[in-house]
Amino acid sequence: MRQGIHPDYREVVFQDEDAGFAFLTRSTIKTSETISWEDGNDYPLVKLEISSASHPFFTGKQKLVDSTGRVERFKQRYGSTSTRQAPNQEASSQEEE
Repeated sequence: MRQGIHPDYREVVFQDEDAGFAFLTRSTIKTSETISWEDGNDYPLVKLEISSASHPFFTGKQKLVDSTGRVERFKQRYGSTSTRQAPNQEASSQEEE
């Protein structure tokens, strides 16, 4: 292996902020935060929004994860589909003739 071209592969703690779930694994991710782990050592910390402890697929619970209001912005911009009318059939048949 060539020296100096590979990223630093080290032990890192990934922590789900909502569920309070954390696990220790190895990664090359860069982070400035650290946490004291169960074994008494300090490891780099990566905070997650969703993990297997909080994801609806694994927990069986439906959870809305819309922190930026994308659905509401879409509805404001384009309106609901129930208020729109179908195109006029007579206008399209007159254009064909």
